[in-house]
Order: sequence, then C-alpha cells, then structure tokens
Amino acid sequence: MNYIRTDGKNEDFIENCRLLDMDLDRRVGRQIKREKYAKFNQLDEIREAIVVYDNGKPVGGGAIRRYDEETIELKRVFVHSDYQGQGIGSTLVSKLIEWAAELGYRRMILETGELLAESCAVYRKLGFQVIPNYGPYEGMQESLCMGKEIG
Repeated sequence: MNYIRTDGKNEDFIENCRLLDMDLDRRVGRQIKREKYAKFNQLDEIREAIVVYDNGKPVGGGAIRRYDEETIELKRVFVHSDYQGQGIGSTLVSKLIEWAAELGYRRMILETGELLAESCAVYRKLGFQVIPNYGPYEGMQESLCMGKEIG
C-alpha cells in the first residue's frame, strides 16, 4: 500500500469522499438525517489529505483540517469495503496523526457515531478517548466526539 500526501482537490480523494457518503447513507441513513452534516464536510478547507493506493488503484483516504491554533480535526476517513479489516484504516489515521504533529498541532479531535462500531474501535485502539461534543456537534445526540493529545 502507498499512502500519498495530497490535498482536498485531489480527484481520488474527492471520489473517496463520495464513496464514504454512499456508505454512510447505506449504514446509518435510516437512523440519522445525514444532510445536517453536509456543511461540516466540505472539502474546500482541506489542505492535508492522504489517499491510499494499492498498485495504483485508490482504496481509501482521509484528511486533517485546522480547528484552532493547537487542535486539528480528523475528517473524511474511509477505506473501501474490499480493503477493510486489513489495518489500512489504522495506518492511515496514524499517518495523519504524524502529519498533524509535523505541522505543530498538539491535539486531534474527530466526530463519528456509535453506529460506526468499526471506526470507533480503530480510534480507541489508536488512543482516542470520548470527549464532550465540540463546535458544530454540540447538541447532536447521535454524534460521538473523540480526542487525543499528539504533541
């Protein structure tokens, strides 16, 4: 697997985000009205993204986005279904954490949901802990926010 640094304008990253949205619609769309999250998932502010390739084929990706001076937010992490369960997601998030630390951030936060058990397991394995819902996710009961010190 190759983990290539890019940005939110990368076509493979954009396509991965489209596949993520389709997967979320399929998995949680019946329980959660996902359209309210769309405004928080715009790609125009994504300057740091990673796309994962298997022999030149994009199979996953994720990004980080500045939240404040010391905090960066993990965004749009998704590994294609045929490649899940192989540790790619854990490696991807680890590489995004490394990049954030290189940029001088001290803390990483993220928003997910209890319905996404596999994602929650990856984040917990990497040392993320549940935190109070932050910013746009305050008051959204279906949101689960997590954080981790990185620097």
